[in-house]
Amino acid sequence: MATEMAQQPAVLEALAGRSDAIAGAVRQVAPRPLAGTAIVARGSSDHASVYGRYLLELASGRPVSLVAPSLHLLYRARVDYTGQLAIAVSQSGRTPEIVRTLAALRASGACGLAITNDAASELAGAADLPVVLGAGEERAVPATKTVTAQLLAFALIARALGDVPFADEDLRVLPGAVAAVLGDPEPARALAAELAGEDRLVVTARGLLYGAALEAALKLQETSAISADGLSAADLRHGPIAIVTAGFPVLVLDGPGPAHADVAALIADLRARGARVWTIAPGGDLPLPDLHEGLLPIVAVVRAQQLARELALARDRDPDAPAGLRKVTAT
Repeated sequence: MATEMAQQPAVLEALAGRSDAIAGAVRQVAPRPLAGTAIVARGSSDHASVYGRYLLELASGRPVSLVAPSLHLLYRARVDYTGQLAIAVSQSGRTPEIVRTLAALRASGACGLAITNDAASELAGAADLPVVLGAGEERAVPATKTVTAQLLAFALIARALGDVPFADEDLRVLPGAVAAVLGDPEPARALAAELAGEDRLVVTARGLLYGAALEAALKLQETSAISADGLSAADLRHGPIAIVTAGFPVLVLDGPGPAHADVAALIADLRARGARVWTIAPGGDLPLPDLHEGLLPIVAVVRAQQLARELALARDRDPDAPAGLRKVTAT
């Protein structure tokens, strides 16, 4: 896991270097006019897709949905996807239901795009256009470099479809920002020591960072066996906040942008309830570099990977091969 985390700056730099080629290919295959985008994924890929959903709807000005595979594979739903760009996401490209769902969407009129790390996979072959991550083999069960590459792939696809909340300069400095975080492991190690005895945790964010919060919670679950719930800052207020009592641990992802004021207010409310609150944010407990909000989730996910690995080690668990988990889950 540590080795693959360390490869992320190079993977992201290479992928960003293909941004114009990817944009041109996406524009060539995307339906005209574009009615909307439908995304299908599971696990970490689904969390990358939540980030993609926000960016794509902002950029394209068209609705974006997250597809439920069960509707198509179990309930045999008949849905007209004419004019839709269907994006299937799987790092291995071998998850059967993702391949089959993309085929169903294409049969219903959608143009199919695949985000995968394997150009020879079933998913790549089932798409009109595969966007191949080029991250190299990933051996650790917890996905790291393929997740951040998926996030960046979504950013590049959104850039092809309209205006995005980041500039070309942000793409240029992103690999260095990730390298800076990887070169600063001590904040994650210190927080892991504080969390080592906990059995539950809430991870929360809002807006573009929400998908990163979901991924942070999953990484903590699978590496450390801690019961980590990923919730939007808005949803946390709607009932779940009742579990936040004195001493309850909460990890908040925050950054500049339209969601910041609401997240800052939530942090104040949580502390007023006596919660123990830590932040992944510029100037936070797990600090992030100054980067535009549109790409900040990528760096936030790297900080979460650091914390997950350090917490697994602090709890005497193997972060590379968590008990009972496999690299590819055949659903």
